Amino acid sequence: MHSGRMFLVPQSFSLKPSIKVVVFGFLLLGFTCKGQSLQTERPRLVAAMLGDDVVLPCHLGVSVNPDELVLEWGRLDLNPRFVFMWFEGSENVNEKNMEFKGRTSLFTDRLRDGDVSLRLTGVKHSDNGRFRCYNPKEMKEYYVDLLVGSASSPGVSLSGLDVSSSGVMLDCSAAGWYPEPEMFWLDGDGNIMSAGPAEKSTDPDGVYTVSSRVTVEKRNNNNFTCRVQQRDVNQSRETHIHVPDDFFINESSFYVSISFNVILVIMFVLGVAFLIIWMKKQIKNKQKKLTEKISEEQKNLITAIRLEEELEKSNKDQKIIDEQRN
Repeated sequence: MHSGRMFLVPQSFSLKPSIKVVVFGFLLLGFTCKGQSLQTERPRLVAAMLGDDVVLPCHLGVSVNPDELVLEWGRLDLNPRFVFMWFEGSENVNEKNMEFKGRTSLFTDRLRDGDVSLRLTGVKHSDNGRFRCYNPKEMKEYYVDLLVGSASSPGVSLSGLDVSSSGVMLDCSAAGWYPEPEMFWLDGDGNIMSAGPAEKSTDPDGVYTVSSRVTVEKRNNNNFTCRVQQRDVNQSRETHIHVPDDFFINESSFYVSISFNVILVIMFVLGVAFLIIWMKKQIKNKQKKLTEKISEEQKNLITAIRLEEELEKSNKDQKIIDEQRN
């Protein structure tokens, strides 16, 4: 534990001679007590939810004079470590960590009874940690662990059909959880369903997002629940979903559907094959008719040429006969 730790006197304080003697005596006590164990108690745990106001308990066990009280609330993992400082009648804010500005205070009406509990407002995830209540005059320190939790309701949706099991796949996701939560599925009778481990991820502040998927089969009521819980902060959230019977695949109708689809495919293939054969036949017929037409036209053309040649020859012969007569 910490021993012989000196309490720093703020430079802004103007000390009277009598106070200086007290402070000097206190510093001297700090050095002479160096190496001795401080009187401590087991840390207390205070759990709160994000945004709550909390009280970190600390009691000196004796009556005190607020005008003579010197007290430090701090977090040793912070720099500066001071969360709240009380010095002989008032708060000293000069060395205070800015993360706690305007958020910490004491119950001044309880100080005389030795109650130096700290009020902390609007707690954040960054407030998670161990706080120390330190009385340097008595060389006593007390620790309080603060756990700031957060939770949100999960969202459930239908993600698809599982043909292999004739079931329906459900997705569940929840963000903004701290500390690390558990997620599981329940059936309509409240029994935990087998869904495998949930997937988890964290943001830079260590806050969790958790998700899970389960495949459900048709049941009596088809009611299902996704539950997220965190035992340390005693938080639980759940969302219910009802899956209509029509969403599930009926096995017999499934196979009938497959058979019908197969028949449709076969009919389509046969139809395409028949169409191809018919088109080929039509093309051949057209080609045959075109060939016959071309042949007929060629014959007519040859006949016309021959007739023209015979006519021309006849004209030449007639011309020769006419010349001989003349």
